[in-house]
Amino acid sequence: ESGFDIAASLDLLESQIDNRALKRAVAEVARDIRNGLKPSQAMSKHPMAFSPLYCRTVAVAEETGNMEKALRQMAEHIEKGADTASKVRNAMIYPIIVFVLAILVIAVMVTFVVPSFETLYESLDTDLPLVTRALLGVTDFLTSWGLYMLLGLLGLVVVAYLLTRSEDGKYQRDKLMLRLPLFGHVIILSELYRCAHTISTLFRAGVPLPEIITLCADSSQNRVVGRALMDVRQEMLQGQGLSRPMAKNPVFLPLIVHMATGGENTGNLDTTMDTVAQSYEMEANERTSIITSMIAPVTTLLMGGMVAFIAIALVSTMYGIMGAVGE
Repeated sequence: ESGFDIAASLDLLESQIDNRALKRAVAEVARDIRNGLKPSQAMSKHPMAFSPLYCRTVAVAEETGNMEKALRQMAEHIEKGADTASKVRNAMIYPIIVFVLAILVIAVMVTFVVPSFETLYESLDTDLPLVTRALLGVTDFLTSWGLYMLLGLLGLVVVAYLLTRSEDGKYQRDKLMLRLPLFGHVIILSELYRCAHTISTLFRAGVPLPEIITLCADSSQNRVVGRALMDVRQEMLQGQGLSRPMAKNPVFLPLIVHMATGGENTGNLDTTMDTVAQSYEMEANERTSIITSMIAPVTTLLMGGMVAFIAIALVSTMYGIMGAVGE
């Protein structure tokens, strides 16, 4: 927009990048452009930095001459996705810190404090309180079987990892993710938001609809949704349109199906999909905010309950000691 050619713009961008891998990729893109490659061709050589969706949008912009508009659309598309991920990540920081601190406190109390009280009780030849006996029973169990439990957990993780290395295993994992309480619906909303926003952006840029659906499937982070999109594309090539194949799969919620129907009938598919994207984005953000706001108090209550249990055990032990000494 300022009149710089794209290679000069990339040179300016490179000087501001701290990440070495991205800095090197941008430098190579600028060099390839100067050597005669189109921007989309140069970017496609670095898929870790420039996704197929990004490269295809740039390629269409090269043909239509709307490079500035296309880059702004992609910037908005990427920024929204990054903003959602950042919200979830920031919301998880506090519960993780609380959890780690609570585990450390509990480990110190169980390892050093409680055994000293047990030794003192044994020297006084008196019975331990019920709460303290329960705590020591848990401690003894973890001491005896903790290592085996840890090894078993690691074994389950390894088995799960091996099972999800195959394409079918990844599909089953993603299918399970969609069935999770609370989180499953948020995943669906997020996937459909990205799908609707991609359709709106690329359709407005002039990309053919079957190719748009392919790019949506390739960029999907859930294989169930990706496979559903490929099924839609297959029926679309058979003349079924967009909304009719979507209506056959429960993955596609009613709003996107009805709006796709309206967009096909009026020829304003980009506008209707943009409306769908805004609606799903708002709903996904609201549900994510509710879930993340619940994590902190629930984590605090669980950790506080564990610490309170240990504290009660210690206090009852001290009263027992004082009673034994008084006698």
